[in-house]
Amino acid sequence: MILGALKKTLIGRSILRFWAGTNLAKRRKVRSQANLRPKNKWVISKLIEQENQMNQTAMPHGTEPREILQDLVEKKVPAVMSYLSKGKWHVAKVVLTELGANRLTAQISSGKKPHPMHIQVNQPVGISVKYEYGKFIFETAVAALGPPSDSDDSSSGEPQNNNHAASGGTIELMVPDRVEIVQRRSYFRVDVPKSLKVNVMFWHRCLNGKQRTPPEHYWQGKLADISAGGAQIVVDAGPGPKLKTGQFIGMRFTPMPYETPLTFDAQIRNVLPTADNQGMCLGLQIVGLEASPEGRQILQRLCNIVERYYRINQSSAKERDFQPTSAQTNPAL
Repeated sequence: MILGALKKTLIGRSILRFWAGTNLAKRRKVRSQANLRPKNKWVISKLIEQENQMNQTAMPHGTEPREILQDLVEKKVPAVMSYLSKGKWHVAKVVLTELGANRLTAQISSGKKPHPMHIQVNQPVGISVKYEYGKFIFETAVAALGPPSDSDDSSSGEPQNNNHAASGGTIELMVPDRVEIVQRRSYFRVDVPKSLKVNVMFWHRCLNGKQRTPPEHYWQGKLADISAGGAQIVVDAGPGPKLKTGQFIGMRFTPMPYETPLTFDAQIRNVLPTADNQGMCLGLQIVGLEASPEGRQILQRLCNIVERYYRINQSSAKERDFQPTSAQTNPAL
């Protein structure tokens, strides 16, 4: 059923070619390596883990970026654009409306409260699009800014090279050389394994937007769940930061004891009390990772973390299923 649905669209077929081509060759390599030492279970398990983590973020095999972009334009699929303005990350909903020789036109979705977008020509932006069974991401730059399509200023047909755009206006982007795909399953939330205690440091976002180490004043919480697109952290009750929905924060945590920390920005989507009313849960949306090569490396790590946490949870569940009950360990005589 899923394969049939994939075969009906260009992007679906590109996903199938991606898996059938790139992954098949690498899976054969992994399995051939595993066959060299069949008795070493640790080596085999590590190779299988590598196999399942390969190409979480990669170029769709056998598909040109223009083919993907054209399909997204024709389907009018909503997208999210992330960009830096005055040292702060912002996100805006857009719809890709036209693909030219070198330009990609995007219509800025009108919000309930229209406001100017402080974005400039030549400024780098990141675009992410959830579509069917994957998420497409790419980095590009602003080529020109224009008014809303129904505005009086749009009659000339020439985009404006001003330093701001309004909700409902248009943005012309450079056509990207590369479009990457992330598996949709990486965006499903997974709980942090019970065997791990993952502490999180977070702080009000710095002014320069490039803080990669915690500042002098920060707060701590515990990571509850994680995905490639968001996270939830639990903060104890008591004196602490004044947080509200819509705020941006910087956060840092170490996924596994032996790994280097991850640092990125996130937007608070909700603030709710814990079930026991002893703390609060912060629902976060990760922002800005698709807008730079460094960010996409972090995204790759997040995809691997999601997979790793999922497998640890699955393994723990199986161990519980096989544990003997008290009746089995102490049978009645």
